[in-house]
Amino acid sequence: MTPDPPARRGPLARRGLLVRLLAVSVLVSVCSIAATAWLVVRSTTVAIRQEEGQALAEDARAYRALLGWAATHTTWDGARDTVVRLARQIGHRVTLTTEDRRVVLDSDSGPVSLPSTPTAVVEPLAVDTALAGGSPSDRIDPRVTGPFRLPRAERTRLRVAAEQQALCLRQSFSATAQVVEGPSGRPYVESPTLNPTLAARCASPVLDGLTPTERKALRHLTGLVNACLERRGAPPVTIGLDFTWTPVPGPAPAGGRASGPSAQPPAASVPSCIATGRHEQLAPYVAPSVLLFVSSRGAGASTIVDLSPTGQARIAGVVALVLAVTVGVTVLAGVRLVRPLRALTHAARRMTDGDVSARVEVAGGDEIGRLADAFNAMARRREQLEELRKGMVSDVAHELRTPLSNIRGWLEATEDGLVAPDRALMSSLLEEAALLQHVVDDLQDLAVADAGELTLHRRPTDVRELLDQVATAHRRGADGAGVHLSVEVEGEPSVAADPVRLRQAVGNLVSNAVRHTPPGGRVALRAREEGADLVIEVADTGVGISPEDLPLVFERFWRVEKSRSRRTGGSGLGLPIVRKLVEAHGGSVSAASVPGEGSVFTIRLPVRS
Repeated sequence: MTPDPPARRGPLARRGLLVRLLAVSVLVSVCSIAATAWLVVRSTTVAIRQEEGQALAEDARAYRALLGWAATHTTWDGARDTVVRLARQIGHRVTLTTEDRRVVLDSDSGPVSLPSTPTAVVEPLAVDTALAGGSPSDRIDPRVTGPFRLPRAERTRLRVAAEQQALCLRQSFSATAQVVEGPSGRPYVESPTLNPTLAARCASPVLDGLTPTERKALRHLTGLVNACLERRGAPPVTIGLDFTWTPVPGPAPAGGRASGPSAQPPAASVPSCIATGRHEQLAPYVAPSVLLFVSSRGAGASTIVDLSPTGQARIAGVVALVLAVTVGVTVLAGVRLVRPLRALTHAARRMTDGDVSARVEVAGGDEIGRLADAFNAMARRREQLEELRKGMVSDVAHELRTPLSNIRGWLEATEDGLVAPDRALMSSLLEEAALLQHVVDDLQDLAVADAGELTLHRRPTDVRELLDQVATAHRRGADGAGVHLSVEVEGEPSVAADPVRLRQAVGNLVSNAVRHTPPGGRVALRAREEGADLVIEVADTGVGISPEDLPLVFERFWRVEKSRSRRTGGSGLGLPIVRKLVEAHGGSVSAASVPGEGSVFTIRLPVRS
């Protein structure tokens, strides 16, 4: 039957290992670059966020400190020490400028390169809530007290009253009470764990009342607020020290409500007018508004990640370079890998075409070198087997041709009346038929063993008795050849084996030994137990086997002597049959020989299998 033709393959498959290796390399490179890029971007993003957070904290620190100066001073004169100290603490250059970028204060000397956008605007009446945090809704810094700042005499009088109130709370109610001073200098008692109802029992009229300074400042603020409300058509109010308000009793505006294009409900106008009035009242008491710049010292700050077109082109170039290097290295490695594989493929095809002499060059000790070495060993073995096969075919033909030719010749002579069919002729024909039967039986035994269908009937076998039976069966042939045959058994060994097959194996060894031992020689059958093994030896004093021929003695149709005489030729199947029978018992057979002195064939069988 003709084998199916190989399926047609696409271009990628025809390219083979090199292209696949290259594709895998490119894929791995792309994945590696992508993973590395993702990791770098991820790490850089985290680092940028951390740095931005740290920079924001440093900016907020500088902003709050300068905002405190501006809230408590009317000018920036004398603030240089504060600016220098801040710059040293945060490790950056601090610069204050006017709206038109004229430098007011600078922590460092030398020329300054200002960023395009300021860090913040320092204005205590318009606080940046993102940097200051916790600022009131009107965005006025609580430290700006202006006309509400108490003089020393008023602060002292209030302090004494506050201390007396705190002492009353501690003695009367065992409460935790402490005196705290606000931004304006007004002290008050703080007792977070005391009920307000109980705290009222220790109230001080001095603390609850207003000082002359506070009354004056509130009258001014109230006037500003009411002027604003009047412009909006809203009724006047009274402002408290905490900037809360209450309406002033009196007649409602004409018509019962405000009118005009900007009219608003009274309650909605008051907070806005209070904020406007406070800004107008406090403006003379704060420093002028300035721009705050927090920058790196020395050279301008470098960009951490450059995502400009130039930076992107640089990244793309690096990626292309990595890919090019990867592909180049892969091609070089692939060529070095594919070249010996192609040589192996070519040699294998030559062997498939019948050239058993095909070999490949072993160029190294790596996996491919070991593969080439194994291929050469396989090729040598196949060449030997091919020679044995050819010799086997020739030997089988010869072994069968000779007795068949003799039988045919004698039968034709008898049919022609040239020879009488007497007893001697029948005996000769029977001998030739027996030889044919022997060759056929040996071939059949080998075929059964090769197919794994050799059946064994194991039972405990007396080894001494078995060797005596073999010696008795071959005694006549040994005496006829002038060879002394002996049996030597140590102890009473026994083995679990098929006695018929084991007798056949030992008998083949004895027949082979007698055939290759000259007259006057000796053949000895020896048996002994070694540990868990039974050892049976067949030793002779024959011609021996050369070292180069010794590995081939168990090959089929191999003979030490290449002659085809009846006496020494044999069928060449006895020793291969011995090996198959012994291996079927789970044992092994080996041969040792010294040319000119003799040979020893050893069978090793497990005593119990």
